[in-house]
Amino acid sequence: MKHASLIHTVNRNLSSIAILMLAWQVNAVNAEEAPLHTTPKAESLDRYFIGSSASMLANLSTNRSPNYYQLDVGYKLNPKESIIVSASTFRYFAPLGIPFGPSHGAASEDYPGSVKAYAIGIGYQYFVTEQVFTSVHAMALRQSYRDTANNEIQKGAQLLLDAKLGYHMEFLDKKFYLEPTIGVLYWPVNTNVPASFAARENKWKNYFLFDPSINFGMNF
Repeated sequence: MKHASLIHTVNRNLSSIAILMLAWQVNAVNAEEAPLHTTPKAESLDRYFIGSSASMLANLSTNRSPNYYQLDVGYKLNPKESIIVSASTFRYFAPLGIPFGPSHGAASEDYPGSVKAYAIGIGYQYFVTEQVFTSVHAMALRQSYRDTANNEIQKGAQLLLDAKLGYHMEFLDKKFYLEPTIGVLYWPVNTNVPASFAARENKWKNYFLFDPSINFGMNF
């Protein structure tokens, strides 16, 4: 199973857990009774947060681990808006533009090797409601193209844009959060691709629809 397919499988399984946790959270809120004759207190806002992606669980696979690692650091401009700086690294074995279907994860679509990517980016998150949010991210990738023996044969660069719709859940006195999301990936720039890799890449579009993911982290 290629990098993207494995991560999507992990995220779909985790999404089921996230839905159960969401149901528990809603029930817990409904069960709370507001105390009588009390004066509402203004809540302080934790300005910073740090997080990562549940996609890292795919690293536990013994079948071509994606070696996925991600770190997000965010700052809340106000209760509705945040700025996020991200750094990540991962490996993938087939074009990212293969849509869900028979070709997704098929060995016949694999590159003649793999791509090791190193990414840094910035994002903007906006809360439409208290828990529903949208976000946009722009990431610059340095890509190392490698043969089947993991020897580097060429370097390239990519600009990756990511738009998400997500749901924000907080736990343990709002110190920890979980965010299941669905997104659209688009890479308008992808330079210096080796010819053997481009032969696979050119069969597919330069975007991916309905990309599932789950982020988690801590507010402070």
